[in-house]
Amino acid sequence: MEKYVQIENVQMAFGTKQGPYVALRDINLNIAQGEFVSLIGHSGCGKSTLLNLVAGLTTPSGGAMLCAEREIAGPGPDRAVVFQNHSLLPWLTCFDNVYLAVERVFGRVEDRTEMRQRAHDALAMVGLYHAEHKYPHEISGGMKQRVGIARALSMQPKVLLMDEPFGALDALTRAHLQDELMKIAAETHSTVIMVTHDVDEAVLLSDRIVMMTNGPAATIGEILTVGLPRPRERLALANDPKYHATRGAVLDFLYRRQLRQAA
Repeated sequence: MEKYVQIENVQMAFGTKQGPYVALRDINLNIAQGEFVSLIGHSGCGKSTLLNLVAGLTTPSGGAMLCAEREIAGPGPDRAVVFQNHSLLPWLTCFDNVYLAVERVFGRVEDRTEMRQRAHDALAMVGLYHAEHKYPHEISGGMKQRVGIARALSMQPKVLLMDEPFGALDALTRAHLQDELMKIAAETHSTVIMVTHDVDEAVLLSDRIVMMTNGPAATIGEILTVGLPRPRERLALANDPKYHATRGAVLDFLYRRQLRQAA
């Protein structure tokens, strides 16, 4: 389905004491089923606002938003969100944090054994089967984020929404989780929309990169197709001319064209 997620003429304005603040204007974007799309731009360009609109956490001031040909009218299990902050409940084990989401989605149609298996499978997918009985304070930041990803995947969402999921991690952990995410996306054929500030991350993971203009009243400045075959190997891409050309095009947009306009 070429128009799995449809965003048509979307506007977003917030009320302030000084009057309406226009965060986004004229957003038009179609995302195919199974596509990995990154949203990138300078701080304040509305990337997270756009992600929240797709998640149904906020309602647009204008325009239309559809997922699988249904209007996005609020949050739903068809769209799971992974935030930069893992948001785990500290009094629950890794397993119980995932099981809570499974129970919320499948509690009316599956028995306890089936739901427990879903939670086990989700943790195994992110390589944390061995740590499922640990509490959040007993594991590293990278492992916590993997639990957050497992929790989202356990819901079998149609769309996985990620808001800078690796931004707070060290470089080595971030690289490892990026590689894991590529494998998971390939295995599950998930449709992924990810907010990032990291140009290399966007090029490595994405099928397309949506580059936002500066705010306020930000919009889509350019959409770049990443013409790199999958599966992708980080080390092999280090000397790939297409990789460097794509990376250069994103940097040119962000640091020459956008900064020049801001000046």
